[in-house]
Amino acid sequence: QVQLVESGGGSVQAGGSLRLSCAASGRTFSNYPLGWFRQAPGKEREFVAAITGHDGSTYYKDSVKGRFTISRDSAKNTVYLQMNSLKPEDTAVYYCAARNRMTITTTTLWDYWGQGTQVTVSS
Repeated sequence: QVQLVESGGGSVQAGGSLRLSCAASGRTFSNYPLGWFRQAPGKEREFVAAITGHDGSTYYKDSVKGRFTISRDSAKNTVYLQMNSLKPEDTAVYYCAARNRMTITTTTLWDYWGQGTQVTVSS
């Protein structure tokens, strides 16, 4: 049984930083994409960032480019999201996701999801 477990969320002031982690268990995703999504209250879940497995290419939502960095440690079956210069509009529940396909999509058509971790940014 595949499980994705996020950690690292919390409350910070605007301009601060947080690092999210997501540990996968039940199978290895070293050749497959891992990603991060977020969902703010009353809004749909949206793509934030993703990283491929075969070549480590990264993709970002425009509004987080230059502030967020996604990375992975295939040996630990873990993906990270370093978030710097946080803004109040980054406040959301952040979800880790994994795919069974080699390609990345910015839609929510991912196969596995974590339970989410809350990130709150105050002004």
